[in-house]
Amino acid sequence: MSDYQTFSTKNGMGKDIFPEQIRAARGLLGWTQEDLANASGLTVRTLARIESAQTTPRQTTLEALSAALEAAGVEFIPENGGGPGVRLAHKLSRP
Repeated sequence: MSDYQTFSTKNGMGKDIFPEQIRAARGLLGWTQEDLANASGLTVRTLARIESAQTTPRQTTLEALSAALEAAGVEFIPENGGGPGVRLAHKLSRP
């Protein structure tokens, strides 16, 4: 049994998304909660409650979050024995 609260979404391959993955995805992109809220159409308060597992989001909310993050280049990695994660789907250009 996982120590993480999971949110199930039907996006992509119907994978589960964890609050920790949402926070990590923002970190990879260098996004604030306000950035993700704007990209997904949510309020910052709603996003903060989801990221802290204070609420279970609706399916449409998860789809909006997932779509915004995936459009920005994030790929969700399912819990497959090594734990859930995120990565950038493309390499970053570094100076």
